[in-house]
Amino acid sequence: MINNSANHQQDSSPSLDAASIKRVKEGVAAASDRAVRYTIEQALNRLEAINQGQTEHQINGSVRRFVVRSLIHTLFRVRVENIENLPQTPAILAANHLHHIDPLLLLAELPSQPYYYILGDARTLYNKCWKRLILNFAGGVIPLARLWKEEVAVIEAAKAGRPDLAELATAIAQNVPTGGDIQTLRQIDRIVLGILAHGDGMILFPEGRLGNIEGKLHLPLKRGTVIYALRAGVPIVPVALIGTHDLYLRKQLTIRFGEPLHFPPHTKTSRQEVETALEILQQKIVSLLPPNYQEPKGIKILRHFLNHILW
Repeated sequence: MINNSANHQQDSSPSLDAASIKRVKEGVAAASDRAVRYTIEQALNRLEAINQGQTEHQINGSVRRFVVRSLIHTLFRVRVENIENLPQTPAILAANHLHHIDPLLLLAELPSQPYYYILGDARTLYNKCWKRLILNFAGGVIPLARLWKEEVAVIEAAKAGRPDLAELATAIAQNVPTGGDIQTLRQIDRIVLGILAHGDGMILFPEGRLGNIEGKLHLPLKRGTVIYALRAGVPIVPVALIGTHDLYLRKQLTIRFGEPLHFPPHTKTSRQEVETALEILQQKIVSLLPPNYQEPKGIKILRHFLNHILW
């Protein structure tokens, strides 16, 4: 096995500064918002209908690509490497994750067919009205309910004796779904496997959270990416995203595609099969990342705005 400690980011627990606590309060408010809950429920219902042969996405893949590409290329310079590695058949793209803009960056450069879906944090996707309007129109997103790392930190701090966080920790427990219940997990499984069986593709971020160091993975990787690939019988394409952790106007961002990984399909997967495939995937993503990334120097125009626009 690869030594996780050698590559593990030193961010096991986020610092509970004022910004983190503010984000948690906003997250709890979103979880309590009826409009957010309704939008998530409707999106999941539409996605489940794919298994009955219906099409969920409302706009053509070419239109979506044009709109997203126009936006991304207005703000940034984009370099794409080895795009010929992308299969023309359904696949799972497995990328490192440094910023909420990462899915949009990928969608801007991917071909319009197959149509790629994104599995993303539900509250980050739908916490603002303008996001809900755009995503309801465009489709192509699977909202995932889950606790944020900052929320976990608040709960742990409250248990450890922070009375100032006790009320907030209670609000998290009462309002924020963890996404770990059997019913939710099975629903997401049905949706993802239905999308792949329908001939479309998936973009997944196997770290399961945002990283905070360029060129490093947050380990261990989550097993879901490999399990979906084995059960659906589709290849995994390892992808490295470079430069997206700290954004500013006209910064160069790089997408580096690796060669597809093909594994024998299994309706039922053993732990050993999953762990072996996951180790290979981890090695391939790490090999695509820059070993000694250096952040560019100079003036960084619109840095704060671009780093926070999708929060």
